Formats: sequence, C-alpha cells, structure tokens
Amino acid sequence: MPQPENNFEIKFATHEDVPVIHELIKKLAEYEKLTHEVTGTVEMLKDSLFGKNSNIYAIVGFEGETPVGFALYFYNYSTFLGKRGLYLEDLFVLPECRGKGYGKKLLAKLASIAVSENCGRFEWSVLDWNEPAINFYKSLGANPMDEWTVFRMTEDKMKQLAKQI
Repeated sequence: MPQPENNFEIKFATHEDVPVIHELIKKLAEYEKLTHEVTGTVEMLKDSLFGKNSNIYAIVGFEGETPVGFALYFYNYSTFLGKRGLYLEDLFVLPECRGKGYGKKLLAKLASIAVSENCGRFEWSVLDWNEPAINFYKSLGANPMDEWTVFRMTEDKMKQLAKQI
C-alpha cells in the first residue's frame, strides 16, 4: 500500500465543512447503492453536528485544501464494561483517493479520540458484501461480530410501537 501523502491533514468538522460532508455522504450512499435512503439535508446535518442538542461529531480529511474523506461518529455505552464507546457511523474516502492510507489515518484518529476519552470500545458496521472494507478492517486488527445481528426500526415503525404505551 502506498504511504499517505505528506499533505494529508485531518481536522474536526466546522460549520463550513457541512455542505462538503453532505456531498461526501451522498457519494457514500452511491457507493453503497443506497442513494434512495438519503433524505437528510445540509441544514439537518448542520443542526445535528452543531445544534443545541448535538451528539454527533465529524472529522474531515484534506489532501492539501481539498476535502477527500470524512468520518462521522458518536458515543454509545457498554453496560458490561461500564464505559462509553465510540461508534463510527460513516467512513468514506473518495474512490480516486483510496490506496493512499487516508482511511487508515481517519480510523487511527478516531482510535486516538476513543483512547483519550477512555472508551472501552470502538465499533462500526459494514455491509456484508463490502469485501474490500471488511479485509481492510481486519488488516487493522478489527474483528467481525458474527454472533450479533443488527436490528433496525424505521421511523414509521417507531411511531407504531410508541402508540402501544
């Protein structure tokens, strides 16, 4: 694997980065064949990252002045460990910038944040067809949680369930 470019820098997202992050989210959805699921807007993302009740965070990778990738994360909690964990919601590097070590640098930055915040875990999900990502994560020492199944309840189903109290 080629070494990371010397002009690669990771910064915490600012208000000015939100439109770029939103564009990268759309490119991620395109890669994952999920563009039909992107309903969030730039304003919604800005509010989620920087609004009154913000509980998500983002870092952006720049090659020189050009944003080429991002990672969006939040904190969860492990009752077994008695510690919070860092959960990576999305990681994306532009296809033309892959193979330069940028994804690894973004993950290393998140691991550094998790360590400094005394997190007990660093977790994320990956689509089971995404072999390049799975192999990449394994090469970093991450282990798939094969014995776990992710469940999801959509907004309409949440509303239906909420009516049952």
